[in-house]
Amino acid sequence: MRRREVSILLGAAMTPSTVWPFAAHTQQKATPVLGYLGAGTPGAFAQFVAAFREGLSETGYVEGQNLTIDYRWSEGLYDRLPAFAADLVGRKVDVIVADADPAAYAAKNATSTIPIVFVFGADPVRQGLVASLAQPGGNLTGVSFLTAELVAKRFELLSELVPQAKTVAVLFGPTITNSMRTMPADVQEAARVKGVQLLIVKASSESEIDAAFAAVVQQQAGALLVSPNPFLFSRREQIAALALHLSVPAISSGREFAMAGGLISYGTPFTPVARQVGIYAGKVLKGARPADLPVVQPTTFELVINLKTARALGLTIPPSILSRADEVIE
Repeated sequence: MRRREVSILLGAAMTPSTVWPFAAHTQQKATPVLGYLGAGTPGAFAQFVAAFREGLSETGYVEGQNLTIDYRWSEGLYDRLPAFAADLVGRKVDVIVADADPAAYAAKNATSTIPIVFVFGADPVRQGLVASLAQPGGNLTGVSFLTAELVAKRFELLSELVPQAKTVAVLFGPTITNSMRTMPADVQEAARVKGVQLLIVKASSESEIDAAFAAVVQQQAGALLVSPNPFLFSRREQIAALALHLSVPAISSGREFAMAGGLISYGTPFTPVARQVGIYAGKVLKGARPADLPVVQPTTFELVINLKTARALGLTIPPSILSRADEVIE
């Protein structure tokens, strides 16, 4: 049951847009072409692509009618992304949409002229993607999750849910940035204060996920924190099933994890983010400059609890957590 609606702040007011030099080139085409650079799989991200198309339609663009979308999916193999990005640049697409951090890096490295609208989990300013959130500068803008801060919140929720856990495993997926290979300092400090050991496990394939869970069981970790990652998101059903089968309480970022059978999730709803990316892409296609479109930061996060999974794990969700839930799956 859903307890309250989810909203997202669309950022600061946008300044009047000026037309990019490529706008005239866009207008000469019968149909503009948008390049979609996906870090995951089309099946796992289908609902988000649908929300992205919805955002595009709000600006007047409908795929197959007055817009062509050229999709490139890495299937979780991030080393494919640079070649895919270069191919889209070679096609002279009018805008590139990058749906995750590795895709955003690949797009940025491929072009400094074609506009890019991204979804980014780390701090895009600190990672050098944009000059600032309010005035991105250059050819990139989009939505930033700032997931490092949310990882700490997830750890606190997991500690509250399973206070007896002396070891908490953290599952990392494949990544190309050092900032997403290590635990945030506040999580390490929280673990130290609580006397909890952190067990880092990694996976970049289906078989490696199985191996990671084997390590979690062998090291007797009492809970699992699944880090935000396109590959891990694509494998959410496998992860949720393993966690349930091996009796490991697990938390992840998106509500889709809880919907797939995971115990609990906390994070930014991705569907409105995808819709906002579609709106931004449509504005750019109409001639707006990414430099003038502030990077959006979500201000609302949702907590989803799967009570069916909790019962199967023999867990009682504390009232303090249940009272804060936005949605409870029964």
